[in-house]
Amino acid sequence: MTTCQETISEAEAVLKASTSVDHPHAGKELFDAEELLAYVLGHDPDPEADVPPRAVERFRRLLERRAAGEPPAYLMGRTTFAGLILAVGPGAFIPRQSTEFMAEQAIRRLRGRRTPVGVDVATGVGPVALAVARAVPTARMLGLDLYRRPILLARRNAAALGITNATFLRGDLFGPLPTELVRGVDVITIHPPYVARREVRILPQEIKGFEPKESLTDQSRDGMGLLSRVVAEAPRWLRPGGWLLVEVSPDRSRAAARVLRRGGLKGVRSTKGPIPVSRVVVGRA
Repeated sequence: MTTCQETISEAEAVLKASTSVDHPHAGKELFDAEELLAYVLGHDPDPEADVPPRAVERFRRLLERRAAGEPPAYLMGRTTFAGLILAVGPGAFIPRQSTEFMAEQAIRRLRGRRTPVGVDVATGVGPVALAVARAVPTARMLGLDLYRRPILLARRNAAALGITNATFLRGDLFGPLPTELVRGVDVITIHPPYVARREVRILPQEIKGFEPKESLTDQSRDGMGLLSRVVAEAPRWLRPGGWLLVEVSPDRSRAAARVLRRGGLKGVRSTKGPIPVSRVVVGRA
């Protein structure tokens, strides 16, 4: 028998030695080991308690997959976003904590309106649409995605959370929206696939090897191809004065801002949240 602490320490060492695991900051390997053991046990591990043999076997199988780069969210089939537990899986982009800042900005702009409408493009499993819908019960939220698997998971998440004011539609960009929403949307949000085509190869293995490529890159030279389409089409849907919010990495914020300005959006600026790896570029119709 091994204790929880011994099991976690051994796993931490394995993950630190892995070249397939991303090591973004000190303590990530320990966090992953603790999270996976808690998942296997069904509760937070007591450092001094023994781990049952069957749990050890299951944990080591998951650890082997994690050391090969498979993201913890896929191993557990879930992740947490803005306090919501969301189902995730292969074929769908894993929500990032950094995206919570964009959701917060959308919430702030929708609160206080009589019948607010928000649209989340490339919604994935629905983190932004669901977080906004939960925070603003009077809002009508629509999440749009081109791919079947993410939309099915988004609908599953909405049902599991009991969120009824978020609807998820499949189609290309704004194509699935009803025409009644022309010039009727208050906020459009998008976390586009902004990695340039040639830069996909330098992404960490646990990202490029497991998450769907279409959620990472639009295959354009500069990573701004899909965003350019969104900016060209968004004014048709936004109310006068409505907002477009775009999450990108800091090194893409200037390029994204140029796209918004060229598309005629006003008051374009880059906003910085609590997590340094992302920016939200904002503009108004």
